[in-house]
Amino acid sequence: MDRMWSPWRSEYVSEAAQREPEDGTSLFTQLLNEDADTENLILWRGDHVFVIMNRYPYNNGHLLIVPYREVEDYTALDTAEQRAIALTVDRCIQWIDAALSPEGVNVGMNLGAAAGAGIPEHLHVHVVPRWAGDTNFMTSTGETRVLPEDLSTTYKKLRTVIDKSTSNPDSERS
Repeated sequence: MDRMWSPWRSEYVSEAAQREPEDGTSLFTQLLNEDADTENLILWRGDHVFVIMNRYPYNNGHLLIVPYREVEDYTALDTAEQRAIALTVDRCIQWIDAALSPEGVNVGMNLGAAAGAGIPEHLHVHVVPRWAGDTNFMTSTGETRVLPEDLSTTYKKLRTVIDKSTSNPDSERS
């Protein structure tokens, strides 16, 4: 059986645990309340969900779609939240395509700590752009991800595309 180790995630998980406020709110809620979207890599705020860049991405442009309400279980989301997530997945793929031109995209959720969720108390959807050859020997032998672009540059590219967009991801397209 092959195994894939992801030691780069330990820094992210440790930081999340350290930043968790005493009132028990999640890291995502804390970042939302700081009113520092650029510094916190928050790209967009909708009516039910927001989009934030992953600070420790698997690839450049790795986005997270997060409901405002802290929910662990997908079935606990109401219909409006589920719909907003689905529409925002579509919008994120469009933003990523326009800003980064990937060759593919992974979309998924890790629900619960046993499933690999780094912040299990606040579910979120990963939208990860992919390119042929985006994983290489550095990942497998050096336990290091090689990302060709810094977070602020990717943030600016995505912000430019989002700012040009006229469609609200929480509403249906016309």
